[in-house]
Amino acid sequence: MRRRHGPLLTALCLGAAFPLLWYAAWQGSRGNDLDMYQSQLLELRQRLLYAEKENKKRSHELSSALDEIKHVVAKRMNSTTNHTDDTKWKELNLTRKLPVHFTNMYYYLPHLREYEDAIFPNVIFGQQRTGVSLVMGIPTVKREKHHYLINTLHSLLYELSEEQKNDCVIIIFVAEVNAEYVNSVAESVKTSFPREIQSGVLEVISPPASYYPDLSNLKKTFGDSEDRVRWRTKQNLDYSFLMLYAQPKGTFYLQLEDDIIAKPDYIQSIENFAAKQSQEWMILEFSQLGFIGKLFKSEDLPLIVEFFLMFYKDKPIDWLIDHLLWVKVCNPEKDAIHCEKEKAKLRIRAKPSLFQHVGIYSSLAGKIQNLKDKDFGKNVLHKTHNNPPAKVDTSLRTYQQYTLEKVYKGKDCFWASAPVAGDYISFTFLNPLKVEKYFFRSGNMEHPGDKLFNTTVEVLPADEMLRKELVDNGSKFNYPATKDGYLKIGWCVTSLK
Repeated sequence: MRRRHGPLLTALCLGAAFPLLWYAAWQGSRGNDLDMYQSQLLELRQRLLYAEKENKKRSHELSSALDEIKHVVAKRMNSTTNHTDDTKWKELNLTRKLPVHFTNMYYYLPHLREYEDAIFPNVIFGQQRTGVSLVMGIPTVKREKHHYLINTLHSLLYELSEEQKNDCVIIIFVAEVNAEYVNSVAESVKTSFPREIQSGVLEVISPPASYYPDLSNLKKTFGDSEDRVRWRTKQNLDYSFLMLYAQPKGTFYLQLEDDIIAKPDYIQSIENFAAKQSQEWMILEFSQLGFIGKLFKSEDLPLIVEFFLMFYKDKPIDWLIDHLLWVKVCNPEKDAIHCEKEKAKLRIRAKPSLFQHVGIYSSLAGKIQNLKDKDFGKNVLHKTHNNPPAKVDTSLRTYQQYTLEKVYKGKDCFWASAPVAGDYISFTFLNPLKVEKYFFRSGNMEHPGDKLFNTTVEVLPADEMLRKELVDNGSKFNYPATKDGYLKIGWCVTSLK
């Protein structure tokens, strides 16, 4: 064998002022002032609890409204004629039916009042899949040097069963407004994952240019440069857009980034960890870094996004999440230790981590980051297996100690460099075998792009008379035969598994 190659606004705004109010009360020397501040905080806490209760009542409104939005988007994509004025008017009027969390966007992003269709995503590829257990969101932007998206997707899809693929959707949000760049990313994803695009497990969307406000005169805070403030502000808007689009599609939402790798069993591990939680939670963390590997209940996303939009110009996204937890559970009459314990009940950390950050070049121009999750550990790059006795040979140039002999014996992976057309890997069995099936896998979690391309699998029948017959008369098995008697039984354009 061989191979070839609203009210909530008031409440939460006041909520953000908790530290200032408490500080003032603590500094005050008069008991009346202290009583007044405590009374105000307790009243505000009750209003927040009521707002959260009202939020859950409105979640079904969000789902129905987004279904209408998706219907309009589909009509736009499939239509080959211009809309009539009446149709355009109906589309614009959809925004009047939006639930409170969408209409509240106009308070935080007032420029949207002039661009009512700015909350409609551009769906480049997608089958509008809904009703899944897990929705994964991956925002991606143009980087100066290296792009990691395709490798990230290889890692996420690696070893997923068909059942798992049918019960999830991965949304790639190209957070750019340059149509040429957006389309180039979409085509790259489609070329690398045609079956996943066709089946609906992968979607590619982008925002309308009118979604973003003017980001040129932002206030500089926390010693950040103007570029960094603009970058983190846009990032908050990107997460918000993606979360709202993803919310009605599934039960849980997993926030990821475009420069990560995942452990092979990450979906099953997430399901197991979520299932054994006996208390109410808001965030399950499967990575200790930034906003990577954060799992939310989809029903909580509207409230979370609204909080983001209130303060999107003020702080980074991971800080805002922490502040939201503070508002929800921290008692101003208790100390910081008590607060951390209460937040830990809503924000639960899983170990070991399921996702590792691999990007070096940040999406912020000029920023180099070597962030690594120490709880991720090492990936298993090969699986121990048994193969029948055989002599192995290859024309490929072996890289370091990763030999073909080791991979055949199940001891390590095989790694080679500088392949050219006509290179081969051959396995000569010491005794004739009746082969019922075969399985090859190329690429691994850390190097998903290092795999076989344009590869054929060929077998040589042990019977010399049969070989001669195949060469002379063609294959009676409907497999094409080579001049030296091999049967071509497998082909793969992109990779061989």
